[in-house]
Amino acid sequence: MEVILIRHTTPKIDKGVCYGQSDIDVEDSFEEEVIIIKDTLGEIDDNDILYSSPLKRCTLLAKKLSKNIIFDDRLKELNFGSWELKRWNDIDKEILDVWMNDFVNITPTNGESYINMFGRTSNFLRELKNKGIKKAIIVTHAGVIRSINAFVNDIPLKDSFNLEVPYGAIIKLNV
Repeated sequence: MEVILIRHTTPKIDKGVCYGQSDIDVEDSFEEEVIIIKDTLGEIDDNDILYSSPLKRCTLLAKKLSKNIIFDDRLKELNFGSWELKRWNDIDKEILDVWMNDFVNITPTNGESYINMFGRTSNFLRELKNKGIKKAIIVTHAGVIRSINAFVNDIPLKDSFNLEVPYGAIIKLNV
């Protein structure tokens, strides 16, 4: 199965703010970023299904790319719980350090661990493969892209953040 992962465009939020599953808008540069993504991606066939996170920063892009969209909660970014919309510098340093030392297994306060997100994203991909889907175009978030890349390429989760995923990135994988 061919998998094309597309990260959403630049979100309208201050740098240094934790925003995981918070439903925030896109930056004013959205239309220009869409043009670049479309030029890089090329034409999407009418028969191709585009899968997307239901969060606004992904749905806006998905709707610009295709009319044939399935929204799936499993494609949402990591849930940072009580940390959502807080500045990283304002999160208790001791608690943040514990999480940073084992972000794979430790859960942000009232949130979700990376291993749990990996479970939902890998289940999503397995489900597509079991249905016999030949091509999956997915508009999602950096954490989800890293998680799927780790799953497909058998990369330890602790090393998955070595993959750079800028806004508007397009990453192609074969499953």
